[in-house]
Amino acid sequence: MFLGRFDGRSTLLVRALMSGASGARRALGVFHRQQRANPDMSLCDFIETLCQDEITCPAPEVRPVTVKPLVCQFPALFKQNLLSFIYLVHSVLPPTTVLHLLKCLSQDPHPNPWITAMTGQLKRSLGANNEEPLCTPLCSQRLKELSQRLGGFSEAGGWAKCLSGQTIGSESQSASGLSEQGTQRKRKGSFVTLDSEGDEEMRQQSKRIKIDICGSECVDAEEQDANEETSGRLERDAPAQTPAVELQPAANSPCDSLPEHIKVSVLQIKELLECQTEWDQSSMDVFKVLNNCDPTQVEVLCSMLRLADLPEQTLPKLCSSVLALSPDLSYSTAATLIKSLLLEKVLSLSEPASRCLVTAVTSLCSHYPRPMCHALIGPVLMEKNIGNQQAELLNRLIEGCLDSHYRLLLLQMTFKIAWTEAVLSIIHSLLDSKPDLNEDVFAQFTEQLVSQSPQFIKSVKFAKMMLTVLTKYSSYVTAAHKHSLSSCLMLNETFLKKSLQAALKRIPQTKC
Repeated sequence: MFLGRFDGRSTLLVRALMSGASGARRALGVFHRQQRANPDMSLCDFIETLCQDEITCPAPEVRPVTVKPLVCQFPALFKQNLLSFIYLVHSVLPPTTVLHLLKCLSQDPHPNPWITAMTGQLKRSLGANNEEPLCTPLCSQRLKELSQRLGGFSEAGGWAKCLSGQTIGSESQSASGLSEQGTQRKRKGSFVTLDSEGDEEMRQQSKRIKIDICGSECVDAEEQDANEETSGRLERDAPAQTPAVELQPAANSPCDSLPEHIKVSVLQIKELLECQTEWDQSSMDVFKVLNNCDPTQVEVLCSMLRLADLPEQTLPKLCSSVLALSPDLSYSTAATLIKSLLLEKVLSLSEPASRCLVTAVTSLCSHYPRPMCHALIGPVLMEKNIGNQQAELLNRLIEGCLDSHYRLLLLQMTFKIAWTEAVLSIIHSLLDSKPDLNEDVFAQFTEQLVSQSPQFIKSVKFAKMMLTVLTKYSSYVTAAHKHSLSSCLMLNETFLKKSLQAALKRIPQTKC
């Protein structure tokens, strides 16, 4: 409900921070991609929006209306991910901006202990409030008692003696028993069951499927290194604090719902996407698994492959393989694939789309126009702050990939959103392409035109669009429309005002 407060780039960060325990890593990946696209971008506007006061009234009959910073309205998990993310990038932020955010978080009436500790650590990193302890008095007392208990051990002494198992009774016996049996260590968070009778090749394949795919979520090398760095800092600087969010075991991963043959195909696709060589026909055949998945399985598959993070130079090869499938993908499968693969890339555009991205979008749109309209073009239109880059890409699709039926569908989508300069260029492109309008749709469009015109009295784009309406669609203009449009044109302050009024006068009043 708060996404409307943020611009397009910041909305992507908010969504990443809301995406579960891995939100900080996801946000870091989004931030790095945005930086690569625009090296001058800053997080200051994002943080400033979080610090804006927001009126809240959770239960008017019990408590009065209060005003708190917007960041305090978000759930605890978002705030934990936000602080982890800020900890990773605070070196490139003005200290005053970070301190302002921390001050806003301190206004939370029910602070989370983890958030409190992380706030203190950030203040220390910024050189503020160095003397404030990171742990509570109770935690400090427990640490002191534990240190006293460990102090009396012999020469090996300390933690090493404690962890060797000589004072922990049954736990040490259990550990000793496991040691005698020669049980191998397993990576944390992975539950791998191997068939002792299987050969080594199947053993390795099973291990790779369970660890590489069924882990909580795959992260790229850059994000993983950053996360490990954060964990190391937190362990050194705040040993008394335990994160509120724990890693979930791999057994609870969504990939457990996938049949084994789909998991194997996912592994093959992942290796193929990482391969730098050309794909042969046998390589392309692995994508046939998409025709054997139901909608839920397709979503899990796309999530496991992290298609949103796929390098753009891989897109043409992937799209060629998908388009070569026979039979064609179902509507739901194509829509899920398009959304996972392209939506975030298009929304994050800050410069003209690359050749690889344009090739991928146009090829899929030509073959799957309906899924493209609902999974990509519609969501892009719904974004409040789309820019000229998104409008330019959508205009390419309108002019080169969509027939009249789908152009009409997109025009009707614009009736449900607030118009901007970028949206005006898209509407103008739709009108120039002459979709199959009928009188009802034109009446709805005219109502929208009149209602939104006051905010565009100085817009040349709006005036040009109006001129297109009055010249190319004059046969649809009734006397009622003419009266409404005449009032609308009276407000226009562009150099096209006289041309618009002349075009309106030339329309004969033949309709009642």
